Amino acid sequence: MGITSSKADTAPPPMPNFTKGTSPVVQQALKDLEEEPKTDYLNLPPPVRYEDIQREVMMALKPDVFEGLRFEITRPLNQNFFLTHSLFMGNLELPGAATGSKQMLKVPVGTYEFGANLISEKGHFALGRITTDGRLSGRLKYDFADWLSSRVNMQLSNEAGQSQVMGDIDVKGKDWNGQLKLGTPQFLGLNYFQSLTPSLSAGGEFFWLGGQLRSGLGLALRHTGQQHIATMQVATTGILSAQYAHKVTDKVTLATDLLYHWASREATATVGYDVTLRQARLQGKIDSAGVVSCYIMERFAPGINFLLSAELDHAHKNYKFGFGFTAGE
Repeated sequence: MGITSSKADTAPPPMPNFTKGTSPVVQQALKDLEEEPKTDYLNLPPPVRYEDIQREVMMALKPDVFEGLRFEITRPLNQNFFLTHSLFMGNLELPGAATGSKQMLKVPVGTYEFGANLISEKGHFALGRITTDGRLSGRLKYDFADWLSSRVNMQLSNEAGQSQVMGDIDVKGKDWNGQLKLGTPQFLGLNYFQSLTPSLSAGGEFFWLGGQLRSGLGLALRHTGQQHIATMQVATTGILSAQYAHKVTDKVTLATDLLYHWASREATATVGYDVTLRQARLQGKIDSAGVVSCYIMERFAPGINFLLSAELDHAHKNYKFGFGFTAGE
C-alpha cells in the first residue's frame, strides 16, 4: 500500500489579497502607503546647528529663574540701534561646604547694567553690556555670505581667570553644517551635523583644551516629527543625555530630559512645561532631586511685562523668589 501525491497537494497556498474584501481601515492604510511620497535623498532639508539641537527642549526646561528684584528698560533710538538699562537687587550664592552644611550661604548684592545694541536689516548685530562691578560682555555676528558667517562672544573682568573670548566660524551646506570654535584659554572645537532623512539628522563634535591637556568626542542624533522633537547625545567625558519635547497644542509644550554620568553612576531626570497664552507665558520644571521651578511673564500693556519667579530646593534649604518688570520691546 503506497502513498501518492499530486502537484495540487504540494503547491503552496495562494497569497491573500489584501485589497479585496477587507475593512475600510485596512484599505485606507494601503492607500496611504501607496500615496506616501518617496524620499529624495539629494534634496534633504538643512539641519539645525549642532549646538542648537536641544533648543526646543531647553526653552521649557531652562526657565529664566532669578532671585530678588529685576527691572529692565529698552529704549530704541532708531530702527537699528537701541539702549538697555538693567537693575538687579538680589543675592549672590556661596557654597555652604565651608561651614560643613548643605545650606547655601547668600550675600546681598546690587548691580546696574548698561547695554548698547546695533542690529542691521541683514541680520548682522553687535551687542555690548557693562556692569557696575567691572564686567564687560559683548557679542558680534557677521554674515560673509549665505553659507558663511562668523560670531564672537567675549566676557572681560578685572578678576583673574574670569575673562574669556570665543570665536565661531559657521559653514552651511545644502543638507549639512559645520562649525569651528577657537577660544581662550587654548580651546579648539569642531562639529558637523548632517541630515540623513527629512526627519533624522546626526553629527559629532571634537574639542581640545590645551591648558588641561584634555580632549573629547561627542555624537548626537535628532529626530523631528510633526509634534515632537527627540535628541540624544553621548560624549567621551562620560555623559549620556536624552531629551524629548512634545507639542500638545499650539500653546502647550511638554519636555523631559535624562542626564547620566558614567563615572559616578548618577542620573538626573527633569520634566517641564511651556505654556504661551494671549497675555502671559508660564514655564516650569521639576527634577529628580526635588527642585521645583516656575517662571511667569504677564503682559500688562504693549511693551510692559510683569515677571514672577520661584525655585524651591528643600534638600539644600535653598529658596528663591523674585519679581520684576520689563519695559520696551
